[in-house]
Amino acid sequence: MNLLFKSVVVIAPESSYHNTSVDIHIHNGKIKSIGRGIYISEEVEVIAIEGLHVSLGWFDSSVCFFDPGFPERETLEKGLLVAAQSGFTAVASQPNTQPFTDNSQVVSYLKYIAPHTATALFPTACLTLSQKGKVLSELYDMHQKGVTSFGDYKSPIADSNLLKLALQYTQSFNGLVQSYPQDDQIALNGLANEGESATRLGLKGIPALAEQLRISRDLSILEYTGGKLHIPTISTEKSVALIAQAKAKGLDVTCSVSVNHLLLDDTLLVDYNTDLKVLPPLRTKNDIIALLKGLEDGVIDMITSDHCPVDIEAKNTEFANADFGSIGLETAFSALVGVLSIEVIIEKFTAGWQRFATPQYVKPTFNQGALANLTFFNPSQTYTFTKEHILSSSKNAALLDRTFQGKVYGVCANNQWVVNPNYEK
Repeated sequence: MNLLFKSVVVIAPESSYHNTSVDIHIHNGKIKSIGRGIYISEEVEVIAIEGLHVSLGWFDSSVCFFDPGFPERETLEKGLLVAAQSGFTAVASQPNTQPFTDNSQVVSYLKYIAPHTATALFPTACLTLSQKGKVLSELYDMHQKGVTSFGDYKSPIADSNLLKLALQYTQSFNGLVQSYPQDDQIALNGLANEGESATRLGLKGIPALAEQLRISRDLSILEYTGGKLHIPTISTEKSVALIAQAKAKGLDVTCSVSVNHLLLDDTLLVDYNTDLKVLPPLRTKNDIIALLKGLEDGVIDMITSDHCPVDIEAKNTEFANADFGSIGLETAFSALVGVLSIEVIIEKFTAGWQRFATPQYVKPTFNQGALANLTFFNPSQTYTFTKEHILSSSKNAALLDRTFQGKVYGVCANNQWVVNPNYEK
């Protein structure tokens, strides 16, 4: 690899190059030089694209690849390629595989494939065996294999004592516990946000209370036990307030929000589009306002694509019978441009490195001599996201046919250069 990027705008607030236009020479996977008017006498690939920006590589804290188990939805190799093409140099994969990622053997399988890709893989392992919420998984054994976070994907921990034990036990090796914020006894078999839209459509509702009760309980347990807690994909105004209060107390808690919950609300369900059936459900416009403010204020730490491929048979059916989930890697950046500032987007896209990466992993820095772990993008390129732009094996895209401003060009990581094939489309 020998690349020379000309006149690229740097978005890296921690760097002295922030908001400046520089040339970047990357050779054999390292940032060889940064400056203006760099000239390379040897043969080099020159990349000069108007409007090109660069930041540290992005980290997505929640993606599903369904490998092993469901290759028709997404394979691990294909999913990691899509992540790289979408600008992410690291992802935390969810454990809803078959068999579940609840033992060191499955972790070893994931780790065997991942080192050969531009995008680094940090598997989230099941907190409980088979995600049944009854018995803790082999947490320490999986930690020894490089797992840093443990949680049951979209599956709440109903047993309060089990969560207490998990938070206490993981402190011995600095593990991160994730708890999906939903009280199933309140949510029951809900399909959409409880409110006017669900009532009009005849859909059983999932009250915001279901999320808020669980977050309140989890934070109370965290205050008692100590430890590290991550609350994934919050969706309500009250959730933001509860987490803000916990942080003010000094609790070690982080949270994320999905891209879909920053753009889409429950009024869009009018035509029963199953691609909009996600979990948590799309909430209200007021919730979106609160979530965006939570990002600006620093209460919400990360934005995730919550990428969840679903095969056509599980989506092309009645709304009540369709699976929850939407793909989101391809549109994660584009959808946010104009909704949040570029600086906030990059901050929330890179926060996962501190929370999810293993201590041994060399976290990205924008310095001469550092390993190149960079994402290149153009925040002003406008396009309409259609089916031809979908890179994933599955096509269940909640943001299909929307016009966005902003596009990913490619990533440089793990001594690989991956370009988004849709950049010119």
